[in-house]
Amino acid sequence: MKRVVSVSLGSSQRNKKSQFIFLGQEFELERIGTDGDMKRFAEMFHELDGKVDAMGVGGADIYLVAGDRKYTFREIAACVSGVKTPIVDGGGLKHTLERKAIELLQEVVDFPREKALIVSAVDRYGMAQAIDEVCPDVVYGDLMFGVGMPIPLRSYRAVDRLGKILLPVITKLPFKWFYPTGDKQEKRTPKFPKLWAERTFIGGDSLIILRYAPDRLDGKTILTQSVRAKDIEFFRSAGLKRLITTTPVIGGETFATNVMEAALVAYLDKAQPTTEDYQEVLARIGWRPDVLELNP
Repeated sequence: MKRVVSVSLGSSQRNKKSQFIFLGQEFELERIGTDGDMKRFAEMFHELDGKVDAMGVGGADIYLVAGDRKYTFREIAACVSGVKTPIVDGGGLKHTLERKAIELLQEVVDFPREKALIVSAVDRYGMAQAIDEVCPDVVYGDLMFGVGMPIPLRSYRAVDRLGKILLPVITKLPFKWFYPTGDKQEKRTPKFPKLWAERTFIGGDSLIILRYAPDRLDGKTILTQSVRAKDIEFFRSAGLKRLITTTPVIGGETFATNVMEAALVAYLDKAQPTTEDYQEVLARIGWRPDVLELNP
């Protein structure tokens, strides 16, 4: 059995463990939250080093991307420095799986007529770059939800330009300044209600969406990755029309992108798979986004 563990800066209340068979290989997937404790977060990677087949960085990013440039979060990279077991943060699948999801969803979603919101383009860059090509009305919420500035970015070109100015600085600062960690992941603090009200399609990280979305999401579609049963019930009760997840459903829920990428790394037995490696495996399993009609 292949064992894959995601060590997360998020809440331990979201911990889970599941087993499944993937292309004939048995896997055990586990998610362990450290409640925002950066020291414990780093210790866990070193304690698990050599004891598991691959690890994921959860509730954090090692890299952010703007345009064609990648920027390393210094604090997160330091936590995994020296670990020999392959470690991924989901970036490989964000580049391939989420980009492909937009292409496949054109059968379901009429993107030219949608008013889209990508809550953080530098985190979901594959999704952001792909939707920029098919949807003429997109708002990118990086400054709003990442920095707290009430400035919507209305083109991916603006994300690219600002990213190259701000990310070299941001990635040297404490990670918790820009993304909810620990018990903050369990608290809702809705922001910018007018923006949410005018948007019909929302894409991006599930924790950012759950934290900042309003109580009502009537008639809207959300594209995200990791959702739990209670998250699905929240979206249903909020009137969400359609919930689409990019990672496979296991035990009625989905794991985060970093967990699934770590599972692919373990399956391929490669520390650094290529884009083509990911695409080949996804094609073999016949992967497609999972579309859940909540309030059709």
